[in-house]
Amino acid sequence: MAPYLPILIMAVIGVLFASGSFVASALMAPKRPTQAKGAPYECGIIPRREPASRFPVRFYLIAMIFIIFDIEIIFLYPFAVVFGQLGTFGLSEMVVFAVVVFVSFVYLISNGALDWGPAKSFGFQETYPVRTSSSTVRRISGKEEAA
Repeated sequence: MAPYLPILIMAVIGVLFASGSFVASALMAPKRPTQAKGAPYECGIIPRREPASRFPVRFYLIAMIFIIFDIEIIFLYPFAVVFGQLGTFGLSEMVVFAVVVFVSFVYLISNGALDWGPAKSFGFQETYPVRTSSSTVRRISGKEEAA
């Protein structure tokens, strides 16, 4: 049990710190709700206008592709360390793994996941209604609204 005592102590300290942070935040945080703080972005500033467009999803696709390649690199390091012990079987398994990741990357490129340019126009312009705080967020009061 002695070798695991430092790990247990660190786990207890981590749990105490996390729970203490939540309790201190609940006790010491100011509780003055305002209409501005209840706005969609909850930053305390009433927005003069809504953003022009939503945040592009392509950013998240690029981030996920980056994570996939990071995971591939993480698997390549241990393979490189024990390459001599694994022999041909280890090499073939790593080649299969790399081919699967590369084929998925080629698929993403062929579908335009890495195209950051402007959206292609097909001759017509889509129009969207003007977004405002009142049209985007439905406020629910304590009273029942008549339908």
